Amino acid sequence: MTQVVTESTVEAHELERFLRPRDGFVLEKPTGDGRFGVEEGPVSEYERTVTLQPLADGRVRVVEQVDFVLAIPYFAWMFVWAVKREVARGGENGRNAWWAPAVRLDARAASILGTLAMVAIVLGWLNTMFDETIAFAADEFGAGNRAQGVAGAAVRLGGMLAFAVLAGADRRGRRKTLIEATVLGCALTAIGAFSPSLPWLTASQVLGRGFAQAMLVMLGIIVVEEMPAGARAYTLSLLTLAAGLGAGGPTIALKLADLGRRAWRLIYLLSALFLLIVPGIARRLPESRRFERRTDVAFKGHGYRLSLLAASLFLVNLSIAPSSQFTNRFLKHERGYNGGRIALLNVVTGTPAALGVVVGGRLADVRGRRVVAAVALALGTVLSVAFFFTRGWAMWAWTLAGNVVFAASIPALLVYGPELFPTSLRGRANGAITVIGLVGSAVGLVVAGVLAQHFGHIGPGIAVVAVGPLALAVILLAAYPETARRELEEINPKDLPPD
Repeated sequence: MTQVVTESTVEAHELERFLRPRDGFVLEKPTGDGRFGVEEGPVSEYERTVTLQPLADGRVRVVEQVDFVLAIPYFAWMFVWAVKREVARGGENGRNAWWAPAVRLDARAASILGTLAMVAIVLGWLNTMFDETIAFAADEFGAGNRAQGVAGAAVRLGGMLAFAVLAGADRRGRRKTLIEATVLGCALTAIGAFSPSLPWLTASQVLGRGFAQAMLVMLGIIVVEEMPAGARAYTLSLLTLAAGLGAGGPTIALKLADLGRRAWRLIYLLSALFLLIVPGIARRLPESRRFERRTDVAFKGHGYRLSLLAASLFLVNLSIAPSSQFTNRFLKHERGYNGGRIALLNVVTGTPAALGVVVGGRLADVRGRRVVAAVALALGTVLSVAFFFTRGWAMWAWTLAGNVVFAASIPALLVYGPELFPTSLRGRANGAITVIGLVGSAVGLVVAGVLAQHFGHIGPGIAVVAVGPLALAVILLAAYPETARRELEEINPKDLPPD
């Protein structure tokens, strides 16, 4: 239980603002003489007690004591300091703090968000494992740029498995699908430590990445179905930060790869440790309420949105996948970096991207998805490509700027997939979109790999595939609907219950 005590000396006519229910961090309700409980807010326990002490000069000393427990599993400690400041400030007028979602979360939403953030950390680890270690595994197996490109393409195409997993989520439920995908993703990724060759490593990660992709899409679906309309992009931005934290794990662990030619295998083994937290996740995660009250809807009439989103993910993945996979190869072989220096660059230039994610998520909820996503995507892509054509401090500066700006587009882009389909189709539709996106990743990897082999440098291939996200920026402005602050049932009228 966290306690905040404040004292104020005020004139008698100012007492009313202390003795009325607040509407800020929480929406209060009166529970007795000078006591207030919680009507709505991200807390599991809450009480504000107001004590008045008349003074001889006619003024009144007001002592407020607020006791609360945040309903955020795993990460409450990260928010306690900021919440204490907000409570002490006495913010109200229905406005949330600048660092919080634009609209208030209730206890259930806060609990779900904290639980999903832990899953997102696992996802981040699993989803970057192959890209971070392939350069070191390829050295042991004697594989060049082309072989790595083909292996990366195969791993991403293995994500087609996600389609079957996500289609089942429309029948079996979001919770069960996410938990099963997490267990299998961790186990299959860990098996990569025992691979005798690049094809064997690729095969194990084909399966592991498939379940990781299912986790990624299922996280987005649950957030969209459970969070308030004015907070969907922002809460997705928080999950993106959590995934980024998990993705930093293999990057930091790359120092282990410097221990020996086969030491990269230790990083894969660490994946099995995440299985220890799955029981806690299963206890805390409820089934989506929208899934429980879903109305069966036919796919007819949703082809345009499906095609639009699938083409969009194909275009953006043309660039993201090769940029991700070949960055370490570029640093190791073209700039002479070892594992430690690669880890340092990735941490120093990648960590500030958190700012872009949070700002982008908040702007996408308040200002709208389309413009935020289009501007950040186009500018971030150009800056990221410049990284592959520079050296020294300029290389660090370009990738830092590119990471921050590009990250601002992520929440707006992620939220569209779950938002634009009815509940009973959300899993299958996003599974199909994921498959097409993986094809884009595979095509981008092969193209970039072949061009790298042809030119003897990775940069030209990265520049060619960057055409994909630049084209998507135009499509966002020309063809996408605006979904910010709209309820899912307004975006998808077929989800409305029959009269």
